Amino acid sequence: MARVNSKNVKGVSAEPTHVDELMQGNPTPYAVMIDRISQDVPFYRAYVKNAALNGTAVLNNPFWWSADEKFFNNCLSTKIGVHVPKTILLPSKEMPPDTSGQSFRNMKYPLEWDNMIDYLGGFPLFMKPHSGGGWKSVYKVENFDDFFRDYNETNTLVMMLQEAIEFDAYFRCYCLGGKYVRIMDYEPRNPHHLRYVADHKISKELREQMHDLVLRINHYLGYDFNTVEFAIRDGIPYAIDFCNPAPDADINSVGEENFEWVVENAAKMTIEKALAHKEGGNNLTWGQYVQDSVVGKMSSIPSETKPVKASSKAKK
Repeated sequence: MARVNSKNVKGVSAEPTHVDELMQGNPTPYAVMIDRISQDVPFYRAYVKNAALNGTAVLNNPFWWSADEKFFNNCLSTKIGVHVPKTILLPSKEMPPDTSGQSFRNMKYPLEWDNMIDYLGGFPLFMKPHSGGGWKSVYKVENFDDFFRDYNETNTLVMMLQEAIEFDAYFRCYCLGGKYVRIMDYEPRNPHHLRYVADHKISKELREQMHDLVLRINHYLGYDFNTVEFAIRDGIPYAIDFCNPAPDADINSVGEENFEWVVENAAKMTIEKALAHKEGGNNLTWGQYVQDSVVGKMSSIPSETKPVKASSKAKK
């Protein structure tokens, strides 16, 4: 807020959102709202949907955010030329509330576990929720005993079982406003507070490739504020986690330099959205996938299979 106000743009000011009593269909007083909490507070999710209905540019689009999840992200990536780990969706270990065995009469039983593991390339594998984040309920499994033990702990969570990418380098990338990109050297194997203490030696060409992939992913998904993570294996960037509509931006974890970049570019994005606001219009960002779907088109871009080799010097 302070950064937006410090720029003294005529007609644009920022303040914390004040949530009054909400009568159906009534507008909010805001042209733009940045939402980083409604994933945890259902009342706020309903509130920002109503705001969007009345023309507020809610960042991120609450309708798409409600619909999206990580498994779909991987599926879409296979159609738009983005490399992702091989992934299988698993049914929840326990039946969801208010269901019975009859609810699952369409599902094959038993599943052919050996065939699925073979498809993924064998152990080790990662298992994680198909929706959500924050490194919650993430498991690395080394064999069938590990897998069934951990799977039995997941209760009603729908999980993904995913190929483990043995990476040479790893990056976390912010994308704001569909155009501002910051590629950060990252080491997920470090303790949380040291994960940004990394210096991967890759070529300028590979960084440019990641930059373009970050934009492609976010243009198709339609996120205004998101992060994309890449694991580099044999010169090829694999998108690992890219459904993060409320990404970590805490100065204590991302560091002062990255935090400053987020604050500055979030302010620029917000001001641009406010200046572009169309009274009485739909001011949400809709991704290319949704736009293609509206006109009956299938999203498709051929995969780029040529790896980009690492250089001997670090480029930042």
